[in-house]
Amino acid sequence: MICYLVGGAVRDTLLGRPVTEKDWVVIGETPESMLNLGFRPVGKDFPVFLHPKTKEEYALARTERKTAPGYKGFSVHAAPDVTLEQDLLRRDLTINAMAMTPEGQLVDPYGGQRDLEQRLFRHISPAFAEDPVRILRIARFAARYAQMGFNVAEETRVLMQDMVNNGEVDHLVPERVWAELVKALNESTPAAFFHTLRNCGALARILPELDNLFGVPQPERYHPEIDTGIHSLLSLEQAALLSPKTEVRFAALMHDLGKALSPKEHWPHHHGHEQNGLPILEQLCNRLRVPNAFKTLALQVMHYHTHCHRVSELRASTLTDMLANLGAFKAKNTLADFLLACEADAKGRTGLEHTPYPQADFINRAAIAAANIDTRPVLQSGLKGEKIGEAIRRLRIQAIANSAQHH
Repeated sequence: MICYLVGGAVRDTLLGRPVTEKDWVVIGETPESMLNLGFRPVGKDFPVFLHPKTKEEYALARTERKTAPGYKGFSVHAAPDVTLEQDLLRRDLTINAMAMTPEGQLVDPYGGQRDLEQRLFRHISPAFAEDPVRILRIARFAARYAQMGFNVAEETRVLMQDMVNNGEVDHLVPERVWAELVKALNESTPAAFFHTLRNCGALARILPELDNLFGVPQPERYHPEIDTGIHSLLSLEQAALLSPKTEVRFAALMHDLGKALSPKEHWPHHHGHEQNGLPILEQLCNRLRVPNAFKTLALQVMHYHTHCHRVSELRASTLTDMLANLGAFKAKNTLADFLLACEADAKGRTGLEHTPYPQADFINRAAIAAANIDTRPVLQSGLKGEKIGEAIRRLRIQAIANSAQHH
């Protein structure tokens, strides 16, 4: 059986990065011969098999032909006469179109190794333009490899721009956009995903709510970077340093969407942007079918990030109500995630990345003080219904006021 290691495993081996999964391509076999060798079929639309022992994926060499718009419109041809070069040609980027023999010898018909050395994402053929998911994939590769100095080749960026201009990007289904976005949020430099989409015009089509923030100014004395879109991506970068959680990173990215609605005559000020953004975020989450854990945290951070920054100026009652709305008094809560996203916002400003964020400690102390009140007197007092909640709230306000005085 003639087989080659292909794709990501070859790319990451050459980059000296850990290889998590190995994909093989098989030349000159048929589905029947694979089954006879003990392989287990797993591919629905084209012939892919699992190795009986290693469980690695082996795919028959195949070619693809575009038959309809979008990324489902392909017909696949797998046959013993399909060559390795033909199989590699249908892949997206030169760096993903290299193969290796089981002995480790490189087969590189399309210059992938050269582009790897030059740190370029370059499309392998005009067929790249047939599948809009490839725009998302390049952006996701940027999020993974940006710190190694990778950039999109200019002719590939132009092709991506053409795909946006001719409407091919509009065929992307929301689930697929969200799936790629979450993968990008998981990478080491997730902001590069959004920069890459913006550089080819795709961000305006896929996430107009975020794209609308670019060109919206903020007061320079608080925001040396001035531009709200840039601030949003800087906040995402800080969130990636502060937390591995994709929910925290998403919340930091989305927190200022409301600034797009501020009237130009009020620029660079954005009064009420916290409230103004909530319906925009709600709409974005519904369109992309964003899971509830992401949506809830992002809405909380959007609503309360300014309160959080100014916590030392808040009345004890305001802080108590904020903590109650954040669910901070429940045994299972996401207060820590909320505080990390707010810290990312504060640090997502040019030159202020290393400013301490004592607000988080202040709020944590307040939450602990309020959660530790003794509610027995209230519950034994004979109060009924809403009166119980009001009495407990008063005790919490008192506890928070006391804890603030002690520090």
